[in-house]
Formats: sequence, structure tokens, C-alpha cells
Amino acid sequence: MTKEKVIIIAVKQQEQPLEQFNSSLEELVSLTDTAGGVVKQVMTQNRNHIHPAFYIGTGKIQEIKREIEAHEIDLVISNDELSPGQLRNLEGHFNVRVIDRSQLILDIFASRAKTKEGKLQVELAQLEYNLPRLRGRGIQLSRLGGGIGTRGPGETKLETDQRYIRQRIHDIKRRLTLADKQRHLYRQRRKRNDVFQIAIVGYTNAGKSTLFNQLTDSASLQEDKLFATLDPLTRQIRLPSGMNALVTDTVGFIQDLPTTLIAAFQSTLEEVTEADFILHVIDGSHPNMEQHQDTVHLHLKKLGAEQIPVLTVYNKKDKFTEDLIPMAQPAIIISAYESEDLKNLLLKIEAVLKQIWEPFTIALEPDQGSLLNRILHETIVVEKQFNEQSNEYILSGYMREDSPLNRIKGDTKT
Repeated sequence: MTKEKVIIIAVKQQEQPLEQFNSSLEELVSLTDTAGGVVKQVMTQNRNHIHPAFYIGTGKIQEIKREIEAHEIDLVISNDELSPGQLRNLEGHFNVRVIDRSQLILDIFASRAKTKEGKLQVELAQLEYNLPRLRGRGIQLSRLGGGIGTRGPGETKLETDQRYIRQRIHDIKRRLTLADKQRHLYRQRRKRNDVFQIAIVGYTNAGKSTLFNQLTDSASLQEDKLFATLDPLTRQIRLPSGMNALVTDTVGFIQDLPTTLIAAFQSTLEEVTEADFILHVIDGSHPNMEQHQDTVHLHLKKLGAEQIPVLTVYNKKDKFTEDLIPMAQPAIIISAYESEDLKNLLLKIEAVLKQIWEPFTIALEPDQGSLLNRILHETIVVEKQFNEQSNEYILSGYMREDSPLNRIKGDTKT
């Protein structure tokens, strides 16, 4: 398959730090590669303000036109989100398709969505993004399925009649509301069963899916590509003490994630807010590690998940070029491929929980087998012995303050 030839254009505004600007460009190149394009040229311009009609200055437009012709470019991608007018004007000057960063990310999500709900969420985000940008764009948006930035979930072709799109948006929202209700019931059932829930979050391509697979012996998609995982997966694991937990692998975050995408995936992202514990995975070998960490913290705050206990996992230590000093605590440095590191990670999770959970000692009669089993699998038991004199099992450990077992603890011998 022939890759589309791409020119990336970007405006650096005066107040934007150079390091942040360069980081966003590197990321856009990676996003383009993930979408199946090859970047032939990156063209930048320093400006005090974005040009309201053209995004870039008119002189720069002529320079870019010459590069488009010289390299036979198929697509121009803007580093910033473009207004409908800017898109129309640039396409009119360049005579090739123009998309922006948001549309590129939506396109990648469209190609990654696998579940029915995931495809609907991406389609909704694409339609809401494209609706105000249809007027005057002619055949460029007459259908989805013709190259980077035009793909729909499953390569579905959609007419761009505005009335049709508005009706389609209404229909998708209705179907997603039903799916959200089903997920809410599922989450309620998990809460009733008092299953401890861990969410793996992090910047895209930090190694979340690799870690998830290694911990759960699962087979979710893991690639050295941005947004390799889109649909959340949940599997059960057992911690060293014997406590059961559910682990969920979530979609990777990224700076400047399109607002339509965040809105469409709100119900999926709620998997994070429902978690009891968060593993924040960071690619410790990435030069922009600190910025990635800040971006994830910002997204967690927007989701209202900043109060959930977090263990920061600095991953990919096999790629480190120098010693890493953790920027956040509690933290652990690992390689997701090292079995010893995985064992240490599970032990570290328990160590963190012991610091925030309540200690307990419970005495149980031999005929209380069901309760004994619950305590062994729902709490961190550090000591278990049988007292022959009193004919009782004595268990010591740690449990959540809001655990239903706390009520039982108060009614038993301690």
C-alpha cells in the first residue's frame, strides 16, 4: 500500500515555549506515521498571532505551495486545530486536502476502534467535528473512506448532507446512552461484589497494553504505535497476598486531545473514575517524559479522578540512557517484559495500599468458611494462623475503610 506524502505546517506563537512546540511537532510526525502517512517536510513559521483567515502568513503559503509541487504532496496537516474558514482557504490555495491535528487523531481512532460501541463513539466525534466544516469543501468531505483524515469506522461511507448528519448524531447518541446504561449496571454489579478495581492510565505509547498483557496473560493489541489500544479491556489478577483485583487497560492520553473525542468517550473514560487505584504508566526513556506526565495529570483532573490513589510506574527501563529520579511518589521503575519487575510491581501495589488502608485482626470460627474466603480474596492478609486453644482462625491484614467487611470486623472477636 502506497503511503500518502505529507507536509506538516505549524505556527509557533511568541508565548509558546520552544521545547513544547518541538515536542508537539515530533508527536504530530508520529501520529502521521501511525495513520499511514510519510512526512516529507515540516514547515514552521513564527508569528505573534495565528492568521485568522489562513492560519499562516500569505508569504509562507507560496513557499508551501512550491514544496507541495516539488514533492507531489497528497496531504497537508496543520499542527493546530483549524477553523472551517481556514480549512477552506488553505485547500483553495494548495489544491490538495488539508486536515488538522484533531482530524488526524480522529482518523487514527477510527482505524483503531474494534467494538461496536467504540466505532459509534468515534463516528459521533467525527460527525460533530466535521458538521461545521462541511460548507464549501466540495468533494473533500462528500464521503468517508478516501485517505488519512477521511476514514470512518469500518470504512463506512457517509453522505455529508447536514440534515442527515444531524439525524445520525441524534441516533448515535441514543444508542450510546443505552450502552452507557448497560456499562453503569455492570459497574454497579462490580461495586456490589466489592471487587477491587485498578485502572492503567498513561500517555499514549507508554507501554500500558504491554504491562496489561504481562500482568493478565492477555492478548490485547500492543504495538509501538500511538493509540494502539482504543477499547478498554478488563481482566482479573491476583495480588501476592491472594487478594483479587480487576485491571482495566484504557486508551492513551495525548496533549490537545480533540474536545469532541473527549466528549464522545466520556462514558468509556468513566472506567478510570470508577477505579479504586490507578497505575500511571510513563515511558521513562522518552525525552518529553515530564510533559507527558503533566498531560495525564491534567486529563485525570478533568475527569475528576485526581483523588484516586496513584502508583507511578516508570516503564521501559531497558531503554534508559541514564539513571532516572522519579518525579512523583509513590513510584517504581520497571520493564514490563521483566518477570521480576512485575512481581515487584504487585508487591509495591500492596505496599502502597497498606499505607492507606486500615489494619485489622479478625477471629473466625471454623464453620465461617465463606467469610474466611471473602477476607482472603478481598483484603490484604499478612498473617493467618489457627489457634487450637480457642478453635479459631486468626487473620491480620489491611482492608479499605469503606469495605463491607469492616462491618463484619466490628462484630467479630479482635
